[in-house]
Amino acid sequence: MNARSKTPRLLAALLLAGSATTALAQEAIRPDQAVRFVGKSGMVCGKVEKTRYAENSEGQPTFLYMGGAFPRHTFSARISNDQRDRFRPSPEELEGRDVCIVGMIQRDASRAEIAVSSPGDIKLATIR
Repeated sequence: MNARSKTPRLLAALLLAGSATTALAQEAIRPDQAVRFVGKSGMVCGKVEKTRYAENSEGQPTFLYMGGAFPRHTFSARISNDQRDRFRPSPEELEGRDVCIVGMIQRDASRAEIAVSSPGDIKLATIR
């Protein structure tokens, strides 16, 4: 079975930043495969294993860890503190849920990361 056939299929996604429903035609990237797409825009889909509000870190970001629990995760979404209050549900309420994160995939140490610029970059999803 090749890597492409293992890619999760996005069945449905709901925008968190409103009540609109959207169908995403973009190919879903698994969290453990995201590092292969560094430098490209993409949609990483999977289960949020753990969330962490880093209040004592510079900029007070919130992290959504996917592809394993911290510190063994393979992907993270970083939400800046100035965006945190705009999320409904809150970032912590996403723990244990399937989501898709859309944006520019960057490298963070040996992992991949997307810096989330708005609530619309994170969509609730049903993934098979």
